[in-house]
Amino acid sequence: MLSKLSEIKDRAEKILQEADSMEKLNELRVKTLGRKGEITVLLRTLKDLSPEIKAQMGQAANQFKMQLEEMINQKSEELKQEQLQQRLNAEKIDVTLPGMPFMRGSKHPLTRVSEEIRDVFIGMGFNVAEGPEIELDYYNFEALNMPRNHPARDMQDTFYINDDVVVRTHTSPVQVRTMEKMSPHLPIRIIVPGKVYRKDDDATHSPMFQQVEGLVLDERITLADLKGTLMNFAREIFEADLKVRFRPSYFPFTEPSAEMDISCVNCRGVGCRVCSHTGWLEILGAGMVNPRVLEYGGYDPEKVTGFAFGMGIERIAMLKYGINDLRLFFDNDRRFLQQF
Repeated sequence: MLSKLSEIKDRAEKILQEADSMEKLNELRVKTLGRKGEITVLLRTLKDLSPEIKAQMGQAANQFKMQLEEMINQKSEELKQEQLQQRLNAEKIDVTLPGMPFMRGSKHPLTRVSEEIRDVFIGMGFNVAEGPEIELDYYNFEALNMPRNHPARDMQDTFYINDDVVVRTHTSPVQVRTMEKMSPHLPIRIIVPGKVYRKDDDATHSPMFQQVEGLVLDERITLADLKGTLMNFAREIFEADLKVRFRPSYFPFTEPSAEMDISCVNCRGVGCRVCSHTGWLEILGAGMVNPRVLEYGGYDPEKVTGFAFGMGIERIAMLKYGINDLRLFFDNDRRFLQQF
């Protein structure tokens, strides 16, 4: 029995020394130590032997099993290291080869224009204010001189959460919120960039778009201050010596009100398809703050005056970059975005 065990041991050690792959090691493990392996079969024959010999043979066989298991594991690690070294030698890196191209992203055109607008107004002493996109009907309409059932609300058909809560149609509610917060302190000079929502969807309108609202309040603010501020803004944002004109208009929260036009950035006022051959492009609405809005905000219209304006960031971006369809901003088409 001992000679049989010694024979198995010598044969296993020889195979182990000659093994040059993980497959041969696994074959040796199964053949010698497996459920049907030589050691297992040998141990099953011990039941017919005397207790003394059975104990002696069992101890010798178990000791050999432990030694062989350790040798197989050690040989396995050696083979893994050899294979790794072979792979490293075969996969040499040519450091002179060019690297993988790295695609750099860029800011979305609406983000670029929004930041440019902010920079222009901050340079003129304005602060940036924010407000909620889910707004009370009071701030979105009533405090801006648009009571319930007022026909001016038809211009800003929106999405209602309930009878008193809407998804805001403009950033103008922040005017009243700021006045309530600041009253009676002066001056106020703010711009309010943010998302707004209306039930529009075509080549020049979107259910969601971005606006920049502006508000200036102080004593003795006049229409001349409004015109000077917006003329400076237009020339800064379009980087050109543009002509500017103001046309009478109507907004319930300003009085008097005006639309501001600039000479066409495409034809320089000569007339083309972009400006419908008029030579002019409308860019924003503005006016002197309505006295009723001042009262809602907690200011005395006999002592305080101010002006407000609002523009669509998409509108400015379309004019600045010559884009003819507003929906391109939201398609996420890389061919379009890579132009910026």
